[in-house]
Amino acid sequence: MTHELPYVFEAASLVAVVVLLAADLLIVGRRPHVPSMKESGLWVAFYVALAIVFGVVVWLVGGGAPAGEFFAGWLTEYSLSVDNLFVFVIIMTKFAVPRQYQQKVLMVGIITALVLRAIFILVGAAVINQFVWVFYLFGAFLIYTAVKLVAGGEEDEEFKENAVIRSLRRVLPLSAHYDEGRIRTTVDGKRLWTPMIVVFLAIGSTDLLFAFDSIPAIFGLTKDPFIVFTANVFALMGLRQLYFLLGGLLERLVYLPIALAVILGFIGVKLILEALHENTLPFINGGQGIHAVPEVPIWLSLVVILASLAIATVASLAKTRREAAAVDA
Repeated sequence: MTHELPYVFEAASLVAVVVLLAADLLIVGRRPHVPSMKESGLWVAFYVALAIVFGVVVWLVGGGAPAGEFFAGWLTEYSLSVDNLFVFVIIMTKFAVPRQYQQKVLMVGIITALVLRAIFILVGAAVINQFVWVFYLFGAFLIYTAVKLVAGGEEDEEFKENAVIRSLRRVLPLSAHYDEGRIRTTVDGKRLWTPMIVVFLAIGSTDLLFAFDSIPAIFGLTKDPFIVFTANVFALMGLRQLYFLLGGLLERLVYLPIALAVILGFIGVKLILEALHENTLPFINGGQGIHAVPEVPIWLSLVVILASLAIATVASLAKTRREAAAVDA
């Protein structure tokens, strides 16, 4: 549902988020470097704490319902964002991006993701308001994605350039080397694009694909565009530092795809149940809602999301620890 949060609160929140992102981008642009584990950890803790504080403020301003939806949405988007880091690692490796410029690439990727998701959210909210039956499509898509994650969990192991990137390589005059993170450089008097432009496009097009999973997933938890957007923003903020903090730990989260499959499958079923409850399709129950269909409360969504992530993390670390012990033995 759409909540009646004060307009002033929503406007102030959006302004604060934009200012924070602009400050973060300015810091990265002026001081490109490889952050230490301590620096990365402090920033990740700061952004997580900020999300929790924001959720508490939403609870104080609007009550438990919007706050619960925000936390469920934030956790879902955050877990999907962590999974996306696998692909970012592969892109950075494939294009041999120097580590001191990887922060800039990630920040541009995050801004691109926010812009794309904002567009998706506005379009999605308008479509949902007019056509409730779209939840059937969202739910089916999420269940299909969940099955794909379980059946083809290795699909992210290899990044393949899409047609747009391959065409760009043929059309644009590219230099062979990076030039301090710039996208344009001069070689023998000729103005050329650096490989950074291709990396930006690779990250941006990947963000577009990620949005197809994440936006239907969070609309399964809340229909409020403000909560959908802020949950996405807080999930993406700190992703840059999380990339450097996790490092090799990403490879140890072997059961994360299964946890995401459970979460997406659960939300997919929830969407279909909601669609049945508010049904308007004439060939289902004569176009009437099926009110006997149970509605999934937000607290149950939170329990499923938290339990799935916790079990997957503990099981992943236990498995990799056993494998390491076996190798040492």
